[in-house]
Amino acid sequence: MNDSQNDESLVSEDGGIGASRRPTIGFIGLGNMGIGMTRNLQRAGFDLVVNDVRRETAAELVAAGARWASSPAEVAASATIVITMLPTPRIVRDVVFGADGILEGIPDGGTWIDMSTSVPEVAEEVRSRFPERNLNIVDAPVSGMSVGAANGTLQIFVGATTGQYQNILPVLSAMGDPERILHVGAAGAGYAVKLMINQLWFSHVIATAEVLAIGTAAGVNLDVLRRSLIASPANSNFLEHDVLSILNDGDYDEGFAIKLACKDLGLSIDLARSVGMPSELSALVEQIFVRAKRGYGDLAGEMTPFKLYEDLLGTELRLTSETLSGVAR
Repeated sequence: MNDSQNDESLVSEDGGIGASRRPTIGFIGLGNMGIGMTRNLQRAGFDLVVNDVRRETAAELVAAGARWASSPAEVAASATIVITMLPTPRIVRDVVFGADGILEGIPDGGTWIDMSTSVPEVAEEVRSRFPERNLNIVDAPVSGMSVGAANGTLQIFVGATTGQYQNILPVLSAMGDPERILHVGAAGAGYAVKLMINQLWFSHVIATAEVLAIGTAAGVNLDVLRRSLIASPANSNFLEHDVLSILNDGDYDEGFAIKLACKDLGLSIDLARSVGMPSELSALVEQIFVRAKRGYGDLAGEMTPFKLYEDLLGTELRLTSETLSGVAR
Protein backbone atom coordinates (compact mmCIF):
# COMPACT_ATOMS: atom_id res chain seq x y z
CA MET A 1 0.00 0.00 0.00
CA ASN A 2 1.48 3.38 -0.94
CA ASP A 3 0.72 6.89 0.24
CA SER A 4 -1.67 7.47 -2.63
CA GLN A 5 -4.00 4.85 -1.14
CA ASN A 6 -4.51 6.76 2.10
CA ASP A 7 -7.98 7.65 3.24
CA GLU A 8 -8.96 11.32 3.02
CA SER A 9 -6.77 13.24 5.43
CA LEU A 10 -8.08 13.65 8.94
CA VAL A 11 -5.60 16.42 9.61
CA SER A 12 -6.27 20.09 9.02
CA GLU A 13 -3.75 22.41 7.39
CA ASP A 14 -2.40 23.61 10.74
CA GLY A 15 -1.55 20.05 11.74
CA GLY A 16 -4.49 19.55 14.08
CA ILE A 17 -7.69 17.64 13.54
CA GLY A 18 -10.14 19.89 11.79
CA ALA A 19 -13.47 20.31 13.57
CA SER A 20 -15.42 19.36 10.45
CA ARG A 21 -13.39 16.17 10.07
CA ARG A 22 -13.00 15.18 13.69
CA PRO A 23 -13.07 11.39 13.51
CA THR A 24 -15.21 9.05 15.53
CA ILE A 25 -12.95 6.43 17.07
CA GLY A 26 -14.08 2.83 17.28
CA PHE A 27 -12.21 0.95 19.99
CA ILE A 28 -12.30 -2.83 20.51
CA GLY A 29 -10.67 -4.25 23.63
CA LEU A 30 -11.24 -2.58 27.02
CA GLY A 31 -8.78 -4.49 29.18
CA ASN A 32 -6.12 -3.06 31.47
CA MET A 33 -4.58 -1.11 28.61
CA GLY A 34 -7.60 -0.33 26.47
CA ILE A 35 -9.66 1.23 29.25
CA GLY A 36 -7.00 3.84 30.00
CA MET A 37 -6.45 4.57 26.32
CA THR A 38 -10.15 5.11 25.67
CA ARG A 39 -10.51 7.40 28.68
CA ASN A 40 -7.76 9.59 27.27
CA LEU A 41 -9.35 9.64 23.82
CA GLN A 42 -12.58 10.73 25.48
CA ARG A 43 -10.82 13.43 27.48
CA ALA A 44 -9.29 14.71 24.23
CA GLY A 45 -12.79 15.20 22.82
CA PHE A 46 -13.09 12.25 20.45
CA ASP A 47 -16.44 10.55 20.04
CA LEU A 48 -16.14 6.87 20.88
CA VAL A 49 -17.86 3.68 19.78
CA VAL A 50 -16.65 0.76 21.90
CA ASN A 51 -16.89 -3.01 22.14
CA ASP A 52 -15.47 -5.71 24.40
CA VAL A 53 -16.39 -9.26 25.33
CA ARG A 54 -17.41 -7.87 28.73
CA ARG A 55 -19.97 -5.12 28.34
CA GLU A 56 -19.53 -3.98 31.94
CA THR A 57 -16.03 -2.67 31.16
CA ALA A 58 -17.60 0.06 29.03
CA ALA A 59 -19.99 1.37 31.69
CA GLU A 60 -17.90 4.39 32.70
CA LEU A 61 -17.15 5.30 29.07
CA VAL A 62 -20.81 5.03 28.07
CA ALA A 63 -21.83 7.15 31.05
CA ALA A 64 -19.42 9.82 29.77
CA GLY A 65 -20.89 9.77 26.27
CA ALA A 66 -19.39 6.81 24.41
CA ARG A 67 -21.69 4.53 22.43
CA TRP A 68 -21.72 0.77 22.98
CA ALA A 69 -21.62 -1.39 19.85
CA SER A 70 -22.83 -4.97 19.91
CA SER A 71 -20.12 -6.30 17.59
CA PRO A 72 -16.80 -5.38 15.94
CA ALA A 73 -18.70 -5.00 12.66
CA GLU A 74 -20.95 -2.36 14.23
CA VAL A 75 -17.88 -0.56 15.62
CA ALA A 76 -16.25 -0.51 12.18
CA ALA A 77 -19.41 0.68 10.45
CA SER A 78 -19.89 3.52 12.94
CA ALA A 79 -16.33 4.87 13.18
CA THR A 80 -13.86 6.79 11.06
CA ILE A 81 -10.93 4.90 12.59
CA VAL A 82 -11.08 1.45 14.20
CA ILE A 83 -8.53 0.62 16.92
CA THR A 84 -7.95 -2.87 18.31
CA MET A 85 -6.15 -3.53 21.59
CA LEU A 86 -6.35 -7.28 22.10
CA PRO A 87 -4.36 -9.92 23.99
CA THR A 88 -3.36 -12.42 21.27
CA PRO A 89 -2.99 -12.67 17.49
CA ARG A 90 -5.70 -15.36 17.44
CA ILE A 91 -8.17 -12.98 19.05
CA VAL A 92 -7.15 -10.22 16.63
CA ARG A 93 -7.87 -12.60 13.76
CA ASP A 94 -11.25 -13.57 15.19
CA VAL A 95 -12.23 -9.92 15.64
CA VAL A 96 -11.20 -9.06 12.08
CA PHE A 97 -12.40 -12.09 10.10
CA GLY A 98 -15.10 -13.57 12.33
CA ALA A 99 -18.83 -13.34 11.91
CA ASP A 100 -19.74 -9.72 12.67
CA GLY A 101 -16.02 -8.92 12.47
CA ILE A 102 -14.34 -5.69 11.44
CA LEU A 103 -14.27 -6.63 7.76
CA GLU A 104 -18.05 -6.92 7.80
CA GLY A 105 -18.44 -3.28 8.77
CA ILE A 106 -15.42 -1.24 7.73
CA PRO A 107 -15.99 0.80 4.55
CA ASP A 108 -13.62 0.65 1.60
CA GLY A 109 -10.74 3.03 2.23
CA GLY A 110 -11.31 2.82 5.99
CA THR A 111 -8.59 2.83 8.64
CA TRP A 112 -7.77 0.04 11.09
CA ILE A 113 -5.02 0.55 13.68
CA ASP A 114 -3.92 -2.55 15.57
CA MET A 115 -2.27 -1.48 18.83
CA SER A 116 -1.98 -5.03 20.15
CA THR A 117 1.36 -6.71 20.73
CA SER A 118 0.99 -9.06 17.80
CA VAL A 119 2.43 -10.24 14.49
CA PRO A 120 1.75 -8.98 10.96
CA GLU A 121 0.08 -12.10 9.54
CA VAL A 122 -3.52 -10.96 10.08
CA ALA A 123 -2.94 -7.53 8.52
CA GLU A 124 -1.02 -9.07 5.63
CA GLU A 125 -3.86 -11.51 5.00
CA VAL A 126 -6.37 -8.66 4.83
CA ARG A 127 -4.16 -6.78 2.36
CA SER A 128 -3.57 -9.82 0.15
CA ARG A 129 -7.19 -11.00 0.11
CA PHE A 130 -8.89 -7.62 -0.28
CA PRO A 131 -6.53 -5.28 -2.16
CA GLU A 132 -9.43 -3.64 -3.95
CA ARG A 133 -10.77 -2.29 -0.66
CA ASN A 134 -7.77 0.06 -0.21
CA LEU A 135 -7.87 -0.26 3.56
CA ASN A 136 -5.39 1.76 5.61
CA ILE A 137 -3.97 -0.85 7.98
CA VAL A 138 -1.49 0.36 10.58
CA ASP A 139 0.35 -1.50 13.32
CA ALA A 140 1.00 0.70 16.36
CA PRO A 141 1.79 -1.39 19.46
CA VAL A 142 2.61 0.36 22.70
CA SER A 143 4.92 0.28 25.72
CA GLY A 144 4.30 1.84 29.10
CA MET A 145 2.07 -0.67 30.88
CA SER A 146 -1.33 0.15 32.34
CA VAL A 147 0.07 3.18 34.18
CA GLY A 148 1.15 4.74 30.90
CA ALA A 149 -2.21 3.90 29.34
CA ALA A 150 -4.02 5.61 32.20
CA ASN A 151 -1.76 8.67 32.16
CA GLY A 152 -1.61 9.08 28.38
CA THR A 153 2.17 8.65 28.33
CA LEU A 154 2.51 5.50 26.24
CA GLN A 155 5.32 4.94 23.80
CA ILE A 156 3.85 4.02 20.43
CA PHE A 157 5.72 2.32 17.58
CA VAL A 158 4.04 2.87 14.24
CA GLY A 159 4.42 0.71 11.13
CA ALA A 160 2.81 2.63 8.26
CA THR A 161 3.38 4.81 5.23
CA THR A 162 4.34 8.41 5.92
CA GLY A 163 0.90 9.61 4.89
CA GLN A 164 -0.90 7.13 7.12
CA TYR A 165 1.33 8.06 10.05
CA GLN A 166 0.65 11.78 9.64
CA ASN A 167 -3.09 11.21 9.34
CA ILE A 168 -3.41 9.26 12.58
CA LEU A 169 -0.81 11.14 14.65
CA PRO A 170 -3.36 13.44 16.36
CA VAL A 171 -5.30 10.37 17.49
CA LEU A 172 -2.20 8.60 18.77
CA SER A 173 -1.11 11.76 20.57
CA ALA A 174 -4.23 11.59 22.73
CA MET A 175 -3.01 8.24 24.08
CA GLY A 176 0.77 8.57 24.10
CA ASP A 177 3.66 10.90 24.79
CA PRO A 178 4.06 12.92 21.55
CA GLU A 179 7.83 12.83 21.97
CA ARG A 180 7.79 9.03 22.03
CA ILE A 181 5.40 8.25 19.20
CA LEU A 182 7.81 6.86 16.64
CA HIS A 183 7.31 6.08 12.98
CA VAL A 184 9.55 3.01 12.88
CA GLY A 185 9.05 1.90 9.27
CA ALA A 186 6.61 0.32 6.88
CA ALA A 187 3.77 -2.03 7.77
CA GLY A 188 4.91 -4.70 10.23
CA ALA A 189 7.82 -2.69 11.65
CA GLY A 190 5.78 -1.59 14.67
CA TYR A 191 5.03 -5.19 15.60
CA ALA A 192 8.70 -6.16 15.25
CA VAL A 193 10.03 -3.25 17.31
CA LYS A 194 7.58 -3.93 20.14
CA LEU A 195 8.45 -7.63 20.26
CA MET A 196 12.17 -6.82 20.40
CA ILE A 197 11.60 -4.30 23.20
CA ASN A 198 9.66 -6.88 25.20
CA GLN A 199 12.27 -9.56 24.54
CA LEU A 200 15.11 -7.39 25.79
CA TRP A 201 13.14 -6.18 28.83
CA PHE A 202 12.21 -9.72 29.86
CA SER A 203 15.86 -10.71 29.45
CA HIS A 204 16.77 -7.88 31.83
CA VAL A 205 14.34 -9.32 34.40
CA ILE A 206 16.14 -12.67 34.39
CA ALA A 207 19.68 -11.27 34.20
CA THR A 208 19.09 -8.81 37.04
CA ALA A 209 17.46 -11.40 39.30
CA GLU A 210 20.30 -13.83 38.71
CA VAL A 211 23.06 -11.28 39.36
CA LEU A 212 21.46 -9.82 42.49
CA ALA A 213 20.77 -13.29 43.90
CA ILE A 214 24.31 -14.55 43.27
CA GLY A 215 25.94 -11.40 44.63
CA THR A 216 23.78 -11.45 47.75
CA ALA A 217 24.51 -15.15 48.29
CA ALA A 218 28.20 -14.25 48.10
CA GLY A 219 27.73 -11.86 51.02
CA VAL A 220 27.54 -8.51 49.23
CA ASN A 221 25.06 -5.99 50.64
CA LEU A 222 22.12 -5.71 48.22
CA ASP A 223 22.11 -1.91 48.01
CA VAL A 224 25.90 -1.78 47.64
CA LEU A 225 25.73 -4.40 44.89
CA ARG A 226 22.99 -2.59 43.00
CA ARG A 227 24.69 0.81 43.29
CA SER A 228 27.95 -0.73 42.08
CA LEU A 229 26.21 -2.20 39.06
CA ILE A 230 24.53 1.12 38.30
CA ALA A 231 27.92 2.87 38.40
CA SER A 232 29.38 0.32 35.97
CA PRO A 233 29.13 -0.23 32.19
CA ALA A 234 26.60 -3.00 33.04
CA ASN A 235 23.93 -0.50 34.11
CA SER A 236 20.44 -0.70 32.60
CA ASN A 237 17.17 1.15 32.92
CA PHE A 238 15.69 -1.99 34.48
CA LEU A 239 18.39 -2.16 37.14
CA GLU A 240 18.20 1.56 37.88
CA HIS A 241 14.42 2.01 37.85
CA ASP A 242 12.10 -0.89 37.05
CA VAL A 243 13.47 -3.38 39.58
CA LEU A 244 12.69 -0.96 42.42
CA SER A 245 9.05 -2.05 42.34
CA ILE A 246 10.28 -5.41 43.62
CA LEU A 247 13.15 -4.29 45.83
CA ASN A 248 11.12 -1.58 47.57
CA ASP A 249 7.54 -2.84 47.47
CA GLY A 250 7.52 -6.53 46.56
CA ASP A 251 5.45 -5.62 43.49
CA TYR A 252 5.92 -8.06 40.60
CA ASP A 253 3.51 -6.07 38.37
CA GLU A 254 0.28 -8.06 38.41
CA GLY A 255 -1.14 -5.44 36.04
CA PHE A 256 0.41 -7.52 33.25
CA ALA A 257 -0.07 -11.25 33.72
CA ILE A 258 2.83 -13.64 33.20
CA LYS A 259 0.72 -15.66 30.75
CA LEU A 260 0.79 -12.61 28.46
CA ALA A 261 4.54 -12.23 28.96
CA CYS A 262 4.97 -15.87 27.88
CA LYS A 263 2.77 -15.18 24.86
CA ASP A 264 4.94 -12.22 23.85
CA LEU A 265 8.14 -14.23 24.30
CA GLY A 266 6.73 -16.95 22.09
CA LEU A 267 5.86 -14.40 19.40
CA SER A 268 9.39 -13.00 19.59
CA ILE A 269 10.89 -16.43 19.02
CA ASP A 270 8.43 -17.09 16.18
CA LEU A 271 9.59 -13.83 14.57
CA ALA A 272 13.23 -14.91 14.86
CA ARG A 273 12.35 -18.22 13.26
CA SER A 274 10.45 -16.55 10.43
CA VAL A 275 13.45 -14.39 9.47
CA GLY A 276 15.96 -17.21 9.90
CA MET A 277 17.79 -15.79 12.91
CA PRO A 278 18.96 -17.84 15.91
CA SER A 279 17.40 -17.01 19.28
CA GLU A 280 19.13 -19.21 21.84
CA LEU A 281 19.10 -16.67 24.68
CA SER A 282 15.52 -15.65 23.97
CA ALA A 283 14.45 -19.30 24.05
CA LEU A 284 16.10 -19.76 27.44
CA VAL A 285 14.43 -16.64 28.84
CA GLU A 286 11.08 -17.92 27.54
CA GLN A 287 11.57 -21.25 29.32
CA ILE A 288 12.38 -19.52 32.63
CA PHE A 289 9.18 -17.49 32.29
CA VAL A 290 7.20 -20.64 31.49
CA ARG A 291 8.64 -22.29 34.61
CA ALA A 292 7.57 -19.30 36.71
CA LYS A 293 4.09 -19.33 35.14
CA ARG A 294 3.79 -23.01 35.97
CA GLY A 295 4.90 -22.43 39.55
CA TYR A 296 3.07 -19.22 40.43
CA GLY A 297 0.03 -19.29 38.13
CA ASP A 298 -1.09 -17.67 34.89
CA LEU A 299 -2.16 -14.42 36.59
CA ALA A 300 1.06 -13.83 38.51
CA GLY A 301 2.83 -10.58 37.61
CA GLU A 302 5.15 -10.34 34.62
CA MET A 303 8.20 -9.94 36.89
CA THR A 304 7.36 -13.06 38.92
CA PRO A 305 10.35 -15.00 37.45
CA PHE A 306 12.37 -12.85 39.87
CA LYS A 307 10.82 -14.96 42.64
CA LEU A 308 12.43 -18.10 41.26
CA TYR A 309 15.81 -16.70 42.24
CA GLU A 310 14.55 -15.40 45.58
CA ASP A 311 13.22 -18.86 46.35
CA LEU A 312 16.58 -20.42 45.50
CA LEU A 313 18.30 -17.79 47.65
CA GLY A 314 15.93 -18.50 50.52
CA THR A 315 15.03 -14.87 51.11
CA GLU A 316 13.31 -11.98 49.33
CA LEU A 317 15.55 -9.37 47.73
CA ARG A 318 14.43 -6.17 49.44
CA LEU A 319 16.04 -2.84 50.20
CA THR A 320 15.52 -2.54 53.96
CA SER A 321 16.94 -0.18 56.54
CA GLU A 322 19.79 -2.66 57.03
CA THR A 323 20.66 -3.02 53.35
CA LEU A 324 20.41 0.73 52.83
CA SER A 325 22.74 1.36 55.76
CA GLY A 326 25.33 -0.89 54.17
CA VAL A 327 25.08 -3.59 56.81
CA ALA A 328 25.45 -7.03 55.26
CA ARG A 329 22.81 -9.55 56.18
